[in-house]
Amino acid sequence: MQKLIITCAPTGSLTIPTQTPYLPITPEQIADEAVRAAEAGAAMVHIHARDPKDGRPTSDLEIFREIITRIKQRSDVIIGLTTGGAAGMTPEERIKVVPTFRPEIASFNMGPICFSLRAVLERYKDEDYKYPWEKSYLQMLEDFIQKNTFVDLDIFLRIMNENETKSECECYDVSHIYNVSYYYARGMIKPPVWMQFVTGALGSIGSSPEDIMYMKCTADRLLGSGNYQWSVIGAGPAGFRTATLAILMGGHVRIGFEDNIFLEKGVLAKSNAELVEKVVRIARELGREIATPDEARSILGLKGKDRVNF
Repeated sequence: MQKLIITCAPTGSLTIPTQTPYLPITPEQIADEAVRAAEAGAAMVHIHARDPKDGRPTSDLEIFREIITRIKQRSDVIIGLTTGGAAGMTPEERIKVVPTFRPEIASFNMGPICFSLRAVLERYKDEDYKYPWEKSYLQMLEDFIQKNTFVDLDIFLRIMNENETKSECECYDVSHIYNVSYYYARGMIKPPVWMQFVTGALGSIGSSPEDIMYMKCTADRLLGSGNYQWSVIGAGPAGFRTATLAILMGGHVRIGFEDNIFLEKGVLAKSNAELVEKVVRIARELGREIATPDEARSILGLKGKDRVNF
């Protein structure tokens, strides 16, 4: 079976600092977590930026630059950048990292997304929040849609192709795989297509084996099994269950504090590296070898770290 690509998303934009004291916030902390995750076995890291003063998600290019420069100086890991950004950001804010930094790979949300973190909102009282922005941010998600119209998708994909940045197609539901197929058939997404099946969040498809197998069967039917690679994100407690299923089915895995902050039930992970190490242990128990960054670059057809702009 093909070697396993592990992606680590060390901070994201949806996890709030109140949820865990181990969430990296400053550029130095995010870079340190990314490097440790790579040392633990991650071939790729998926980078969001936060305001170092209070952990609020940000699209500030200088903060992004500091994070990714620090990582590249210390690690060979593939550095992928978000274009999903955070709730409230405009499409223009979300995509500007691509022409600025020309990364090897960047996320590409394949259709409208309606998030909710109401379970987190219901868990905390006003006095529990570490920073004033957190509660209002969670409340905003209750009435927010990241629109991702076909006009947006056309623009994002054109910019990615102009900068030789691989599209990481984020599919939150089956309809998003049809959108991938639409662009693939027109030659705008090149093989091997790289898809993340984003499961388990309120607003996306579920994380049951049936859900994931249906996503995989749909992708096989629309794209042909030899034309794409796929990875699974299981939000929250589903993280390691979906990872195990993907490992068994020949897919790949994303883990990290963006998606899951627990090492096991009731036990917070103290670092992203702990989450990666657990996936590595599961994979080895199941006879699946772990891909290095260069092996992952070959599997995904990436341009290489020498052709980025940072």
